[in-house]
Amino acid sequence: MSRIRTRAGTALLAALTLSGAACVGTAAALPADIRAAAASGCTVDYKVQNQWDTGFTTAVTVTNNGAATTSWNLTWSFAGNQKVSSGWNADISQSGAAVTAKSLSYNGALATGGSTSFGFNGTYSGSNALPTTFKLNGVTCNEDTTPPDPDPDPDPTGRVDNPYAGAKVYVNPEWSKKAAAEPGGTAISNQPTGVWLDRIAAINGVGDGMGLRAHLDAALAQKGSGEEVVQLVVYDLPGRDCAALASNGELGPTDIDKYKSDFIDPIAAILADPKYAGLRIVTTIELDSLPNLVTNVSPRATSTPNCDVMKANGNYQKGVGYALDKLGDIPNVYNYIDAGHHGWLGWDDNFGPSAELFKTTASSNGAKLSDVHGFIVNTANYSALKEDNFKITDTVAGKSVRESKWVDWNRYTDELSYAQAMREKLVSLGFDQNLGMLIDTSRNGWGGTARPTGPGATTDVDTYVDGGRYDRRLNTGNWCNQSGAGLGERPQANPAPGIDAYVWMKPPGESDGSSTAIDNDEGKGFDRMCDPTYTGNPRNNNHLSGALPNAPLSGHWFSAQFQELMKNAYPAL
Repeated sequence: MSRIRTRAGTALLAALTLSGAACVGTAAALPADIRAAAASGCTVDYKVQNQWDTGFTTAVTVTNNGAATTSWNLTWSFAGNQKVSSGWNADISQSGAAVTAKSLSYNGALATGGSTSFGFNGTYSGSNALPTTFKLNGVTCNEDTTPPDPDPDPDPTGRVDNPYAGAKVYVNPEWSKKAAAEPGGTAISNQPTGVWLDRIAAINGVGDGMGLRAHLDAALAQKGSGEEVVQLVVYDLPGRDCAALASNGELGPTDIDKYKSDFIDPIAAILADPKYAGLRIVTTIELDSLPNLVTNVSPRATSTPNCDVMKANGNYQKGVGYALDKLGDIPNVYNYIDAGHHGWLGWDDNFGPSAELFKTTASSNGAKLSDVHGFIVNTANYSALKEDNFKITDTVAGKSVRESKWVDWNRYTDELSYAQAMREKLVSLGFDQNLGMLIDTSRNGWGGTARPTGPGATTDVDTYVDGGRYDRRLNTGNWCNQSGAGLGERPQANPAPGIDAYVWMKPPGESDGSSTAIDNDEGKGFDRMCDPTYTGNPRNNNHLSGALPNAPLSGHWFSAQFQELMKNAYPAL
């Protein structure tokens, strides 16, 4: 997989619904079926979307039922020790228990009957009591309360908010067998991994391998009486991976019709079979494609002719839109779009334009925003989940961490902060406020004896960052079979606010690309980023590639990499 750094520059779902008049509202203890009928001045819908031991995520919608206004502020007081830690679509401040959310430049106008939404993450201990009184521009809104629903109803399509919650995840028997055959491999051979549909032949099975139906049948057998998630990687766009060679595909840049008829349509037909209606099918759609159209096209120094072609012909957007539309029509399919990683899109001039492109693609070529259940980051990559030893806001010897050579003016230091920020941005652009994120943690553990136990020396900002960072790559643009990498967090549901799951979408032990040129009939070329002697290019700031030697073609089993990942696993095996 091309993971290119370019700088051009389980949860409790709770709901509190508030509605009614400009008067002091009812007490929180009133039954849920009591509703005030007085004339309204304002309506507030305050929903705790996710809640865990120490924190929560809340979405707030404000409706102005009074006179039109050009700016607004909403105030309330927490009943407990809740603290707002971050917010979006409003300027949120807190003094003691009192909270004020003010409009921003782009959402201050509220007509009579008009609504606006914002949200925030918060922390708490003990009880996360719900606020009972809200004021919009000083006017007290009427409220009624609905107690938390421990078993929220699914949406009308039958989909649940988080497909991973309360479900087992499919263990691919083909990968499991290879993992178990490795020394010590039985420690992880029962972990769920993604099933890669990376060429047309994979639908029916390559050689003696399992095809899509065989995997779905095996998933039904594993399912039993509970819920089961099957993770699929849909990955065969025309002109695939335009900025790399190791994972080029079988379809040429103009083969969009073949992509639709020979790849997406057969997949959709199988997934729509009523036999599989009881499975929760997660599809991760066309990794790498859309970010390449932002970072690796002219006039950027990192541009490639192939990416310029794909931007000009629009076939990446056409293909992704078609896949979202066709697969999104199947009620038990959950589409997640690839959103790169922090070392690729974390700079200002990549972050915003990428989010805008995601929205444009997901609302054209037949697709609708509602066809997107979420996004996935760090797929097949190595970016650390969370860097604990330094923060983006730290200053050392008069310099910001952003000025360090490693961070290089990025806005983010790790995947968790990036994923949460990208989610907030996407929601602000119109994606569903319940949008969920996946983070691939299959190879970002960076454990072993070289894992730092604290920050680096404060001599200067570079020693501070380099001495404390878990990610030990030479550059965040290095993406191929990285030396020193380790297995990351084990797959799990609801691990953090806004995150549906940590997943192992890239099966550990499958190569990113060959270290030398290897003839093949899979359309895969030789990328020098997989050659350990390669001294780099502008996409990795001309560093050595950091790749392991003697690697096979991408997707083929690489025993040495598997052992490296086991040895450096964090948490340790």
